Amino acid sequence: MADPAQEKLSPEVFKVSAVALFGTVLSQLDATIVNVSLTSLAADLHTTLSTIQWVTSGYLLALTLVLPLNGWLVDRIGARAVYLWCFTAFTLSSALCGFAWSAGSLIGFRVLQGVSGGLLAPMAQMMIARAAGRQMARVVGYIAAPVLLAPVLGPIIAGAILQHASWRWLFLVNLPVGAIAILLAFFLLPSDSEHTRPRKLDWVGLMLLSPGLTLFLYGSDKMGEAVGRVSLAAGLAMMAAFLWTARKKGGDVLVDLRLFKARAFSTAAVTQFLANGGMFAGQMLIPAFLIAACGRTPAEMGWMLAPQGLGMMVIYPSMGRLTKSFGIRLTSAGGALLAGVATLAFVWLAMQGFALIVLVPALILRGMGMSAVGVPSMTAAYATVDKVRLPMATTSINIVQRLGGPTMTTLAATFLAWRLGSGTGGATVSAAYAAAFLLLAALHLCTFMMAMRLPRQLGDVPSPSG
Repeated sequence: MADPAQEKLSPEVFKVSAVALFGTVLSQLDATIVNVSLTSLAADLHTTLSTIQWVTSGYLLALTLVLPLNGWLVDRIGARAVYLWCFTAFTLSSALCGFAWSAGSLIGFRVLQGVSGGLLAPMAQMMIARAAGRQMARVVGYIAAPVLLAPVLGPIIAGAILQHASWRWLFLVNLPVGAIAILLAFFLLPSDSEHTRPRKLDWVGLMLLSPGLTLFLYGSDKMGEAVGRVSLAAGLAMMAAFLWTARKKGGDVLVDLRLFKARAFSTAAVTQFLANGGMFAGQMLIPAFLIAACGRTPAEMGWMLAPQGLGMMVIYPSMGRLTKSFGIRLTSAGGALLAGVATLAFVWLAMQGFALIVLVPALILRGMGMSAVGVPSMTAAYATVDKVRLPMATTSINIVQRLGGPTMTTLAATFLAWRLGSGTGGATVSAAYAAAFLLLAALHLCTFMMAMRLPRQLGDVPSPSG
């Protein structure tokens, strides 16, 4: 049998990947582009910063709210139709945001934008998985650089717009990009009507899972407030109720739990959960450490974190070669181990003091390690699923990923707050951050142990019909 990493990629794969890339980049870009403009928006729309921050929070929560619908919609009308509808709605809602007349209207239009944008990234992932098959690691490696650059470019683009034009262009700039993406999708995406299989919507599951996820994410972000803790508890209860009802249903369930019976799929899902958790927890801990414990300014912190993104961009284009040379298991587990070892450098920094010569290589190695975990495990997960069930698999993997970030960030933040509250003074702050980084390194170790349960090679993954 031919090695998947050596097979020639068909032009169809590149067409689908090019179209899918637009959705992923634009969705991520819009998640970050508004962050640096909140102060300007509050002043221009005559409202408070606490109110206008819902321009960002509402968008992010809406992204999660619609995620469980992904599989059902694709099964119902096809991936091409869903992608076209989502991009059209995203572009139109961007125009509405640009013409908003008040803080309330802008927040409402951003929620609409999030509802349509919430399906763009998982749809892109699913279309690439469907087109690339077992060559997914190789294809994702080729297109990863723009996706990784989107969160970095967002604040830069926003700053340039705010310096030379009105804040309305933060949203109106999406119109020409969206129009190009819609045209490309219309002409380049293949028809997938043969994959549609109309099925009824699991309304009970939708009413439990969508608000449950949203409440969980909102509560995780507001753990310091009573409303946050109540939201978190309610979200957990609703998700638990969903799992209880889903076990009693067949194929019409919103998220088919039977997918997790395949060892490769369930192992990959847990690996994704832990890896995403480690990445987001680090994104919270490292900037807080540089500012609170090292006395760096937010402006300094921005460029100090750049080496981590550099490390990620170095590894992603090599994913195909790495998985070919070392296999799924060793590539993913090796990445988790490298991220864990690099995180130990921050324990040293917390105890010994700030040193740029230690920080930069630690961030580069941490970025390299984290980027090597996700794609091989995701490739293994999709390799166990036939094309008909890919929409459901994409929904499941993306939900697990979304839960990993806030879960582990909340754990790390709660642990850090507990350690900071145990005393006063600089020594207490240093010791608290050292302990928090040890916890983060332990999380990467857990990811390593889970990744070691992945199939050794793609050839070891049972075929969907097997």
